Amino acid sequence: MSSVLFTPIDLKGLTLPNRIVIPPMDQYSAQDGCAGNWHLMHYGTFSLSGAGMLIIEATAVLPEGRISGHDLGLWSDETAEAMARMVSAIREYSKIPLCVQLTHAGRKASHQVPWKGGGMLSASEGGWQPEAPSAVSYDTTDPTEIIPRELDAAGCDRIQTAFSDAARRAMAIGFDAVEIHMAHGYLLHEFLSPLSNVRKDTYGGVLENRMRFPLMVFDAVLKAVGPDKIVGVRISGTDAVDGGWAIEDSQVLAKALQQKGCAYLHVSSGGLSPAQKLFIGPGYQVDLAARIRRSLAKTNDSPMPVITVGLITEPEQAESILRSNQADMVAVGRAMMYNPRWPWYAAAKLGAKVTVPPQYWRAAPYNVKGLFT
Repeated sequence: MSSVLFTPIDLKGLTLPNRIVIPPMDQYSAQDGCAGNWHLMHYGTFSLSGAGMLIIEATAVLPEGRISGHDLGLWSDETAEAMARMVSAIREYSKIPLCVQLTHAGRKASHQVPWKGGGMLSASEGGWQPEAPSAVSYDTTDPTEIIPRELDAAGCDRIQTAFSDAARRAMAIGFDAVEIHMAHGYLLHEFLSPLSNVRKDTYGGVLENRMRFPLMVFDAVLKAVGPDKIVGVRISGTDAVDGGWAIEDSQVLAKALQQKGCAYLHVSSGGLSPAQKLFIGPGYQVDLAARIRRSLAKTNDSPMPVITVGLITEPEQAESILRSNQADMVAVGRAMMYNPRWPWYAAAKLGAKVTVPPQYWRAAPYNVKGLFT
């Protein structure tokens, strides 16, 4: 029986050679938003992995939309030129489909890098004033946390324009796709959740209103790049907090995105509140993706593909998820950082073939025939 994990999948005319996705994983190693040598080495390594698609880490559409002062950006010619150098170097040796995740951190902006504690930066440490749908902080029990400034209509317009401008730059650079970050408690997720959005205008209140601005951003991005281009979205399937964003809300959002031409949905969870209650274990987010996928299939004969993610570490595990129709693609993150040749390992385990550079052909295990192409 042939492996499902290693069968191609089509995204709006772009054929991914297999269903292994390398998800965005922040490196916090940019200078003034510019990709540097670390990114070239890091993503260059991943580009030779044989995965079906590589998604570049959360890339801020505005300087104030960074999680930390060392996040990647695509808000200027300078940041675009730095990213273009990285993409050009990758393209010299790899044909892997490339996607970039575009984001605004919202109230979770202005933080130290994780290995220095990850706390909110003060003004003396180079911090800045975060913005959010409402003046509600991430951790309301922390008196040191800066309360975000509530965005007015002009601020929302500015951010919407920044997303579309960044997407346009991404396509000019040579990316095959863009992913809009609506997950993990960042700005667009903050608009979606009633825990972080207590606005009284057309952007707050009922679900339709809370979805309004994120969907406007999606529309602006798709218009900027063209309807035939690949624009995907990452969401948190649930806040995992009572009274917060729930899986039923995600199902409604997914249907709205599908109707608007979303190319795929990347389903994660949590990140909006420190009060979240998530069981963390192997494949712990798969059921969220499966429930959304089933709801999409009820209203569309060809539903948009769904990516699942979260402690998927073994080839047999990934294969089982796809074979049982719980998702269309599998994102392998931390396991890929631990073993950047994970697709080679998976192909050998599942009796499949994987494309690797000819310089590496002699790396195939002596007892595994026909592994590399």
